[in-house]
Amino acid sequence: MMRVATDRVCIVMMSAVGDTVHVLPVLHALKLANPAMQVTWILQPGPAMLVRGHALVDEIMLFEKNKGVTGFLELRRQLREREFDLVLDLQVYFKANIITSFINSRVKLGFDFARARDLNWLFTTHKIPPHPMQHVQDQYLEFCDWLGASPAPVFWGLGPWNDEEKAWQKSFYARLNRPAVPIVVATSKPQKNWLPERWADVCDALYSDFGLQPILVGGRSPVEVECEKIIMERAKIAPMSALGNGGLRGLVGILDGAALVISLDTGPLHITVALDRPVVSLMGYSNPKRVGPYRKFGDLMIDAYGEPGEDYPVSMENRPDRMRRITVRDVLEKVQRWRSGGYLTTPSPS
Repeated sequence: MMRVATDRVCIVMMSAVGDTVHVLPVLHALKLANPAMQVTWILQPGPAMLVRGHALVDEIMLFEKNKGVTGFLELRRQLREREFDLVLDLQVYFKANIITSFINSRVKLGFDFARARDLNWLFTTHKIPPHPMQHVQDQYLEFCDWLGASPAPVFWGLGPWNDEEKAWQKSFYARLNRPAVPIVVATSKPQKNWLPERWADVCDALYSDFGLQPILVGGRSPVEVECEKIIMERAKIAPMSALGNGGLRGLVGILDGAALVISLDTGPLHITVALDRPVVSLMGYSNPKRVGPYRKFGDLMIDAYGEPGEDYPVSMENRPDRMRRITVRDVLEKVQRWRSGGYLTTPSPS
């Protein structure tokens, strides 16, 4: 039995794509415990694309950050006449605190004092117990423990889920004559990025030595477009580029149909893990024990965060200037490990 009423639940987690992925197992556990639960999720437009239409999400309320104060006022008007049994305050930033204050609910569940940054504890009525630092996914699942909902098994349900998306995915993959390896080439944080010249060498080896089709994936931000330009100029055999192709849901479809994914430390890494597709992850800036691939494909992760043999603790410490340590050989060794490690189950598009 759930600890509090959960018929009407509001989720406050608005921004990062990776964090949006990590919320889904929480919703799965809660809906298993109370199938009648109606879930409203407050999201910014970008991450909202990822979960719009998801069977676990009954309603999305948009917070349009780019509108400034107007965005807050519009959301407050929408929430004014609403009442919820429970608020899950999963985002500990000041903007989330403001939005949490707009929500009418007797129970606003948030993090303990040690983890509630930006005075988040002032805006919640109940706190989960203190816990040593752990992976972000497990940290969110602590909310299920407090509520009395079993988080096992961890389930995301993130693949293409309507006929239009499945048809788009099938059409995309119909053009290829070899297994696909989407490569997440850049992030919004320079310290997480790798050298595009090295990506070009990886693309050549994937095509010539492994018989794979490299595909550049992501958005079309200036950083990603510049990275694409350098890779295309440097590669001996130009990879396929799908930057911006199909938006965020299209990216899900591409990753879902991949034989292997190679990703930096960013949202698509967690999407890939949720889709249960093998992924070579390049980690250097952020602590992999906190934000790396969750319980899967650890043998395919390249850890430039720690020193050789270092048993570093789980922490929020970032370590700059580590990504250059990763060599082309490091990546290709992980690709070879994937090839010889029993992962070769090339999916058929849904």
